[in-house]
Amino acid sequence: MDQYCILGRIGEGAHGIVFKAKHVETGEIVALKKVALRRLEDGIPNQALREIKALQEIEDNQHVVQLKAVFPHGAGFVLAFEFMLSDLAEVVRHAQRPLVQAQVKSYLQMLLKGVAFCHANNIVHRDLKPANLLISASGQLKIADFGLARVFSPDGSRLYTHQVATRAVGCILGELLNGSPLFPGENDIEQLCCVLRILGTPSPQVWPEITELPDYNKISFKEQAPVPLEEVLPDASPQALDLLGQFLLYPPRQRISASQALLHQYFFTAPLPAHPSELPIPQRPGGPAPKAHPGPPHVHDFHVDRPLEESLLNPELIRPFIPEG
Repeated sequence: MDQYCILGRIGEGAHGIVFKAKHVETGEIVALKKVALRRLEDGIPNQALREIKALQEIEDNQHVVQLKAVFPHGAGFVLAFEFMLSDLAEVVRHAQRPLVQAQVKSYLQMLLKGVAFCHANNIVHRDLKPANLLISASGQLKIADFGLARVFSPDGSRLYTHQVATRAVGCILGELLNGSPLFPGENDIEQLCCVLRILGTPSPQVWPEITELPDYNKISFKEQAPVPLEEVLPDASPQALDLLGQFLLYPPRQRISASQALLHQYFFTAPLPAHPSELPIPQRPGGPAPKAHPGPPHVHDFHVDRPLEESLLNPELIRPFIPEG
């Protein structure tokens, strides 16, 4: 750490505090993530190891945040990243209205290029969300926080836990078009109801693999027809809605890939994607406040053995989906 001068605190992640710092000799500004080991015998946290491994596996790419160095520090270690001014969550939060089409196209195009690059290198991020999409001083969007990333098998033979949730590219596009999340659930079951309300109730006819999902037979929902996306996002262009519809499909294998999406007509019709230098870059005012420590589980957290009504902040939200009788 002696080679760096700490300039301020940026924020706090799952396994460490992030600082803005300057290299003493070169003057380069970087972001330092300090990861402390709670007990030496436990070793390095798995999420930190995954982040290091994933970023080392990926060659330098303009749409993936660059890991510059890893070095020990006290009873832990430090990851040095290129410094980024802001993130996409801040962009959406500070926008006076939903972003204009050219801006949405530009952010989505950069995101897809980063995701396509990761997938080409057999890396699946598993935690895509606006807060993990950082924005540089030149307006470039870069994917960050690979703590939940995995190396995946292209043939689909490797199984992964279903306890990981991510907004994914289609949900991020919907949020950019809408100015707020499309599925704003506060817990598991509320989130599920938000999805069902727009995409409709999935069935084995629409999604044959649904019967193989864990806990499939433990809950049931009243059949609900999907809502046309043009009613959900009336100001979006037909091309944007077509691409969004190809992302928001229940069967994962039927969804459009990142590389395919980059060739969609959405990016080749006016207005064209804005140049990164034309995009808004809100500053983090003094760095975000430290995250509060999570409290005990919420009394409304979802459990499959409890009635659905007891798993919601607002029971009326799911009433249309509960079979009568």
